[in-house]
This record gives sequence, C-alpha cells and structure tokens, in this order.
Amino acid sequence: MKKVLAACALILMIGTGINHAYAENASNPLASVNNVDLRWQHFDLGGSDRNDFYVDGAHMLTPKLKLKYELHYWDTDVTGSSENDWESFHVKPIYFPVQGELGEWKYKVAAGIEVAVGFGNEDKGIGSGSDQIAPLVGVSFVKGNTVLVPIVQHYVEYDGPEVNQTAFRLVAIQSFSNNFWGKMDVKVPIDWENDNAVPASVETQVGKMFTESFGTYVDGLIGIGTDRPYDWGVGIGVRFKY
Repeated sequence: MKKVLAACALILMIGTGINHAYAENASNPLASVNNVDLRWQHFDLGGSDRNDFYVDGAHMLTPKLKLKYELHYWDTDVTGSSENDWESFHVKPIYFPVQGELGEWKYKVAAGIEVAVGFGNEDKGIGSGSDQIAPLVGVSFVKGNTVLVPIVQHYVEYDGPEVNQTAFRLVAIQSFSNNFWGKMDVKVPIDWENDNAVPASVETQVGKMFTESFGTYVDGLIGIGTDRPYDWGVGIGVRFKY
C-alpha cells in the first residue's frame, strides 16, 4: 500500500505543472510533451486472460529532460481464479543531449533509464516478482508527418528473480488530416535467461486529437512467434495534453 500511495502522489505532483507542448505526438515515447493517458488493454494469453488498467504519462522537467511514468493495475485469471491488484510502477527519466538535421530528417538523440517496482502480487499471477532497472538509448527521426523511433533497452533485476533481457523496438507514426494518426510499435526482446527466447509483439494504434488537449485512440496487439507473450490484444486510451 505504501508503494501505491507513493506512486499516486508522484503522479499528482507531476500533473500539477503547466507547460504547453502540443506539436509532437505523445504516442512517440521520445516526444517532448506533457501528457496523461488513461489506458485499458486486454490480452488473450491462450487459455487465460489479462486486463491491464494503467496511467501512462510524461512531463518535461526541462527542455532536455523528460520524465515518463506508468502505474499498472491487473485483472487476470492465470492462476485459475479471477484475481486483481496493483502490478507495477515505472519511472523513466529521459535526457535529450543532441538534436539536429540529417538531410530531410530532423533527429533527436535520447538516453535514459527506467526503474520498475512491483507490488508483490505475483502469487495472484500479477507481475514478475522482480524489481527492474533498464537503461535505454534511442533516436527520434521526423520528416514531415512521419516519425521513426528506434530504441534499444536492456532490463536487469535489482531485487527478486533474475532478469536479463535486451529489447529492440521500432515505433513508426504517421499523422493524417483532421488530427488523426496511426502508429505501429514493433518489440523484439531477447530473453537471455530463458534460452534466448524472443517474446516479440506488434502493437498498432489509431487515434484522433479532438482539441489541442484531448484525444482518444484504439489499440490492436498481436504476439509473434512461438515465444509470444500473448496471442492477441485490444485496447483503448484517453489522452490529456497540457
């Protein structure tokens, strides 16, 4: 409970700042934006299900330093009975040391580190049981209405069962007229602790900003390969930018 209260307090403190930044799409994990998204994603796990309800937000502390955060609550029946509880809290400071132009593409280099703290509910089938730390590097490329974002991130545990995983990620976002956008997010992790398994997945997203500060979107998700983390999933989100 103390972890939940601390996570909620941090989210409230972050959300009190006002610093308008509307130009970039907040679905870009390296966008320099202030936003709070309320999200639900449902996953078919092949015999069981998981619902993930979470807050997904970001706040620009300075023009070159962004703080991302997530707070997850799961409902699942992986143990054979329905269970629900808090899963994890994530904090991810991201620094943008360099930006410039490469031909027709604008680019922004990013380096950061993610800290994920579990709430100890793995006996209910909720969470991995490991608190993790994960450094990352990435670049955001922008050309007109097109955004490409390659990211590499490595996860290790600092408490709990051993974790040793490298994740390769490519995000592509295309903006359309009337403030619509489409996104594809390809994730290819390599799990060095589990015979180099590759629990790959693809997430697609279609959304619309109705005003500068409010938008909605839907997600479609699919697991890839024999090591897939889930069979398929769907989701919805509500976005508030400030």
